[in-house]
Amino acid sequence: MPYSIMLDAGHGGRDPGAVYNGRQEKDDTLRLTLAVGEILQNNGIDVEYTRTTDVYESPYEKAMEANNAGVDFFVSIHRNSFPTDNEVSGVETLVYDLSGIKYEMAQDIADQLESVGFVNLGVKARPNLVVLKRTNMPAVLVEAGFINSDVDNQLFDNNFDDIAQAIARGILDTLNVSGTAEDPYYQVQVGAFRNWNNAQRLLDELLEQDFPAFIDDSGPYIRVQVGGFRKLSDAVEMEQRLKRAGYQTVIVS
Repeated sequence: MPYSIMLDAGHGGRDPGAVYNGRQEKDDTLRLTLAVGEILQNNGIDVEYTRTTDVYESPYEKAMEANNAGVDFFVSIHRNSFPTDNEVSGVETLVYDLSGIKYEMAQDIADQLESVGFVNLGVKARPNLVVLKRTNMPAVLVEAGFINSDVDNQLFDNNFDDIAQAIARGILDTLNVSGTAEDPYYQVQVGAFRNWNNAQRLLDELLEQDFPAFIDDSGPYIRVQVGGFRKLSDAVEMEQRLKRAGYQTVIVS
């Protein structure tokens, strides 16, 4: 059975997104999203869209649309903006937290976009973004350059087809490497709490030491974990690092 993915063209309708010299984010994102979707479909991916025309849906409505469709992945495409024009350029990818296959996909997309010529600003955790927080499936938000950067706009316009190919290739690379959703995925658990404040305290402590930690509150306990890892050997290596730092750990999958 093929993978299914919902592509979201950021903004739309009455919401233009970021605007620069008359250029509207909603137009760039729709054009790019449709191009990415065509490439994915040609590679055997089942593609759905939150919009294919200039209409408005709230971020929550988009997340619920993806959940109701039961797709395997959700990718939202945007253009970035900075308070000062032409001061920052580059691409970044956003995820709910720095773990799991969504993190891999975000890295793969960013790496592919860097090969087109963008500055790679990396993967960032944005747990408060609705389309990343409310989606039930792995979700990535792609910021395809700054709309108020002349450098990025020139790159976007002159290399549009390559950019669409880069985003699609990043997605396909992740799926090819990672196998099926049923394959085991490993995290290193550092603590399990009933009190949210205690879990948050441990999370902050780990993040300050640059461990890719996150909170999993899907079960009866609030679990603080680090990872995840497709290879057990990588999880073991991280567990050893945590133990050397003084933490009691257990590997979970």
